[in-house]
Amino acid sequence: MSDTLYLVIPCYNEQEVLPETARRLTQKLADMMDNNLISPKSRVLFVDDGSKDNTWKMIEELHRELPLFSGLKLSHNQGHQNALIAGLMTAKEYADMVISMDADLQDDVDAIDKFVQEYYAGCDIVYGVRSSRAKDTVFKRSTAIGYYKFLKWMGVEIVENHADYRLMSRRALEALSQYNEVNLFLRGIVPLIGFRTSIVTYERSERFAGESKYPLKKMLAFAIDGITSFSVKPIRLVTTLGAVIFALSVLALLYLLGLKLFGYTVTGWTTLMGSIWALGGIQLLCLGIIGEYVGKLYKEVKHRPRFIVDRLENDPDWQKQN
Repeated sequence: MSDTLYLVIPCYNEQEVLPETARRLTQKLADMMDNNLISPKSRVLFVDDGSKDNTWKMIEELHRELPLFSGLKLSHNQGHQNALIAGLMTAKEYADMVISMDADLQDDVDAIDKFVQEYYAGCDIVYGVRSSRAKDTVFKRSTAIGYYKFLKWMGVEIVENHADYRLMSRRALEALSQYNEVNLFLRGIVPLIGFRTSIVTYERSERFAGESKYPLKKMLAFAIDGITSFSVKPIRLVTTLGAVIFALSVLALLYLLGLKLFGYTVTGWTTLMGSIWALGGIQLLCLGIIGEYVGKLYKEVKHRPRFIVDRLENDPDWQKQN
């Protein structure tokens, strides 16, 4: 008997792409069921992250027309990572394996077969890794490569060129459920689980329709979350910077005292003002880094829920009739 697969797809204002996504996934899962790769109880779980358009209405309609599609509606917009964890934690109650992917069809649907094959080969976690970044702009490609290298230098364990296209077994999802932090960066958390892993490479496509939900501002915020959620090196760098500046100030003081003892007069207005501005900027930067960590602690200690489910549309007992 084949195992049950759930596809978890976070959605935020995806009404333009949802019909095509549903069409492609219907065909893909039907083919896999016919080939006995997955159970007829397998599902596509769309997670509506507080969309302001007709996304949820379309999900409800898809579910009524074909129970292959399930829907999870969050009470309001919680962000991509929280919507994703909500879908994963819901799906693990019904599925043997779960694949998370985006709704915009940039993730190669045909790679799903390879994910499942790796799962049957004994892997609990299978990462979808982009085979190339040739379609990216020079700016995006260079910043992405630099970011991955920077994360590794910071001591963060991460899979390069991997977003959130991955398969996780129920055992891996049970382990993931033990990570209760509010500041979610799943690309960094999942590698901490361990278990046997594998990689499936795929060619990432252009977005089928609609606008990207990750403009530059959100990408920068997401990048900062990735660094501060898994590394204390920025704090240690602040300490090191403070020690270096203190040592330089002692040397400068000795130099000025030497000049005074030998009778040299120093006006030094430009040097003084430059030093004040430089030290002031460094202090503000250090305070900002420390504040970022304090802010994360503030969010964590309140233990607020990461998501609140408004509605679940799911028919786990329905089976595709061949």
